[in-house]
Amino acid sequence: MEFKAQSIADFLGGTVEGDANVSVSDVAKIEEGRPGTLTFLSNPKYNKYVYETEASIVIVNQDIELEAPVKATLIRVPDAYKAFASLLELVQQAKGNKVGIENPSFIDASATIGKDVYIGAFAYIGKNVTVGNYVKIYPHTYVGDNTTIGNDSILFAGVKIYEDTRIGAACILHAGAVIGADGFGFAPKDDGTYQKIPQVGNVILEDLVEIGANTTIDCATMGSTIIRKGTKIDNLVQIAHNVEIGENTVMAALTGIAGSAKIGNNCRFGGQVGVVGHITIGDHVNVGAMAGVSSSIKSNNTVLLAPAMDIARAAKVTAVYRNLPQLRQQVIDLAKEVAQIKIKLEE
Repeated sequence: MEFKAQSIADFLGGTVEGDANVSVSDVAKIEEGRPGTLTFLSNPKYNKYVYETEASIVIVNQDIELEAPVKATLIRVPDAYKAFASLLELVQQAKGNKVGIENPSFIDASATIGKDVYIGAFAYIGKNVTVGNYVKIYPHTYVGDNTTIGNDSILFAGVKIYEDTRIGAACILHAGAVIGADGFGFAPKDDGTYQKIPQVGNVILEDLVEIGANTTIDCATMGSTIIRKGTKIDNLVQIAHNVEIGENTVMAALTGIAGSAKIGNNCRFGGQVGVVGHITIGDHVNVGAMAGVSSSIKSNNTVLLAPAMDIARAAKVTAVYRNLPQLRQQVIDLAKEVAQIKIKLEE
């Protein structure tokens, strides 16, 4: 599909600067722009490319001041990054606009299927499942018994949903995600072996949750593991049994949250963060990459390192750590001086 600059500007509420009739049919990074593509500029570090790019249209912030003429047509908007993201969302929707039920697939007779859904080949829909309107379930996806999937949600290829899971509206689950597998519960026995503790709870994903590829969210031992509205979880993240994550929290890849941890709203986790079980993390907490959180954290804090500590203390610790070679040498030199003083005293 092709779009003219004026049509794009009208959709974004922006203004055109240049040829309003120029058309684009693809998107590109600004440094890789070519004729017929649309790109954007929001980071000042990339300002030089607006004068060099071959892209036909560039979305820019409305307050940008140009230092030289540009070849591309500009669309000025309040926030170029957000505007471009909105356009990419439209492109994605156009690409993924599938409807219908492919064969072979299995849908139990007791399942309820909404209107205009897509169910790909080799998908399995279990007993008493409810699939909302406009849902897309891609091939090789398993949806266990008694699961509910809200309107407009997308389950990409190979997603596995265990029984009794509740998925809200407009959720996105990427390929290989596993929702509702058993929590890691075992009781040690006198003979050194372990007895499995049955995990009889479920998982609840509220509306607008996104789960990355190959991420796993375990069911609760009892009750529910809960991911609140608007939370976004990256690839390869492990969420253990009975964890609760608040609204609009984001977690980067390789993070692990141990059982029964409670995490607040609007938190941000860097990659490879580890959180021990049975602690509470408040709202608006930022956790730096590779941090190890071993105790509860109050709201409105930023923590770094392992064990995690507040950012001010972490900065001091890091400064000392960087100076360890110099401090070590100073200790060695002092030891030599003390030894020489002892020798002189003994003479």
